[in-house]
Amino acid sequence: MNKLLIGVDRLSTWVGQAFAWLIVVLTLHTCWEVLARYIFNSPSAWAFDLQMMYYGILFMMAGAYTLAKNGHVRGDILYGFLPPRMQAGIDLVLYIAFFIPGVVAMVWAGWYFAGYSIAIREHSSLMANGPPIYPFKAFIPIAGAFLLLQGLAEIARCVICLRQGAWPSREGDVEEVDVDKLKQMVDVKDEDIARLDKYVQGEQAR
Repeated sequence: MNKLLIGVDRLSTWVGQAFAWLIVVLTLHTCWEVLARYIFNSPSAWAFDLQMMYYGILFMMAGAYTLAKNGHVRGDILYGFLPPRMQAGIDLVLYIAFFIPGVVAMVWAGWYFAGYSIAIREHSSLMANGPPIYPFKAFIPIAGAFLLLQGLAEIARCVICLRQGAWPSREGDVEEVDVDKLKQMVDVKDEDIARLDKYVQGEQAR
């Protein structure tokens, strides 16, 4: 079972990291639009709409990735002090009562809206001859499906934790810098840092 859960994590991670490249696309597009507007005096009428769609797709497709890394916002003032089984019980209730109905509704409604948008070849109404938005809407049910799959994996984790008393492992990812590990890697001791601090303070005093 844990191998299957790790496989779902890896799929969500791959999707999130693949669509993260939209940040580069969005940055380059924004820079080009600034140049085109203020230097070449030739702004694009589609720039704002496309930038909104880039960010919207990135935001939606990162949902499953964030859930796989347990990175969604959580009010854990008390939650973090609870034992794993109680945490799993709370999560399981919330997933079944709120997460699953909400995401299923997102997939269902997204499928309808995307199908209708594709059928009429919907374009932006913010301007005459606006850009097509049906490709953007097509990502709504896709993002919802990935999020639902990852949610089912999280529910399975809750059940495993309730049975075993400990959370099962997750797929690894980029972590914040661990200062202690970094000091071990470069062979720096606390005494060295203290001497360096004294030296800097002495130089500043001069």
